[in-house]
Amino acid sequence: MPKPTQKKTTEIVATPDNDRRQRRKFTTQQKLRILKEADAATERGQIGALLRREGLYSSQLTKWRRHLRLEGVEGLAAKKPGRKGKDQREVTIEGLRKRNARLEKEVLIQRGLLDLQKKAYEILGIALPRVDDNEMDGLQSSSDSAQRRFR
Repeated sequence: MPKPTQKKTTEIVATPDNDRRQRRKFTTQQKLRILKEADAATERGQIGALLRREGLYSSQLTKWRRHLRLEGVEGLAAKKPGRKGKDQREVTIEGLRKRNARLEKEVLIQRGLLDLQKKAYEILGIALPRVDDNEMDGLQSSSDSAQRRFR
């Protein structure tokens, strides 16, 4: 007997709501309810039945208990996934570290220049000028102005 010429079409069309899998989200109240039920379980297998009924893993239950113990009820609230933004204190510390590194580099360069200047005096046979404490105060203020010009 010949096969029928007409093909049966059984196409399954996904609805836009179920187009792709969605992550399950539990509210704080749902998490508290499940935790209370798990804590109230006394007989063998009750927690396993609870986990199967709710579609959870035991690791989720453990994580929720830890959050509840450390942070209270606020710890069970939904948090935005991903990296956390830096607070103002961290931004300030990072800026100060960068500035410190830049200044250390400048000091290293200036020390090298001073060593080079001393060697030049030594090669040319010129005596280094003596600096008294009183003159040092005047030199510091002039070096501050020189540094401002250098930047």
